[in-house]
Amino acid sequence: MPEEMPEKEALPEVKVEAALEKWKPKTSLGKQVFEGKITDIEEIFRSGKKISEPEIVDKLVPNIKSELIMIGGRKGKGGGMQRIPVRITATMHKSGRRFTTTAFVVVGNEDGIVGIGKGSAPETRDAIEKAIQKAKLSVMKAKRGCGSFECSCEEQHSIPFKVEGKSGSVRVVLLPAPRGVGLVADDESKKILRLAGIKDVWVRTFGNTSMRINLISAIYDALKKLYVYEKGA
Repeated sequence: MPEEMPEKEALPEVKVEAALEKWKPKTSLGKQVFEGKITDIEEIFRSGKKISEPEIVDKLVPNIKSELIMIGGRKGKGGGMQRIPVRITATMHKSGRRFTTTAFVVVGNEDGIVGIGKGSAPETRDAIEKAIQKAKLSVMKAKRGCGSFECSCEEQHSIPFKVEGKSGSVRVVLLPAPRGVGLVADDESKKILRLAGIKDVWVRTFGNTSMRINLISAIYDALKKLYVYEKGA
C-alpha cells in the first residue's frame, strides 16, 4: 500500500546548501554558474539557453519557494470528494497491484520567476522531490506591470496587458487589475500567481477546470506569453 498522505499539504525539506556543496556541474551552463561567470538568472533568460540542472536555479535564486497543487482526491468522511496534494493510481501486475504517486508543484521567488513540474514515483516524498526538480528546470520570467486603465500606477503589481493561455481543454484569460483588487481566482490558481509576484489580476477560466494540472499549466502558458511578447517573438 502507498504511504498515507496527510490532509495538510506538505513539501519535503530540501537542504539546498548541502545539495550545492555536492554539486558537480555536467553542462557548460552549469560550469559557468558554478565558477561564478554567470551570477544572474536574467542572463540565462536573455541568452535563451536551456537550464538542464536544478542546482543552477538553487545557486542563482536562493530564495525560491515551492507550493503543491491539490491534484488528487479521495472519499471524504461525510461523502463527496476531498482534495489531497497527490494523485495515487494503481496498475495490476502478475505480482499484484503496484501504486504510483503523482505530484504537481509550482516554484517561484514571488518576484517574476516561476516554474511548474510534475513528478511520479512509488513513494510520495520521491514524487514531490522529482516534481520540484522538474519545476526548477522550467523556470521562466513573468512580465509584470500595471495594464489597468483604472490604475495606471506603472508599478509591477499586475500584468501589462490581457493574455490568454491554454492546456488541454482548459483556456485561461488573465486581465490586468487595479491596485487593491487582489487575486480574483480559485485557491490553486492563486498559488502560481502569488509565486510569480503578481498581486492584482482577474482570472477567467473555460473548460474542465477540475483538472488542476491543465488549469495551472494554462496559467503558466499565459504567463510565458507575457515574456514572449516582451522579447518581440
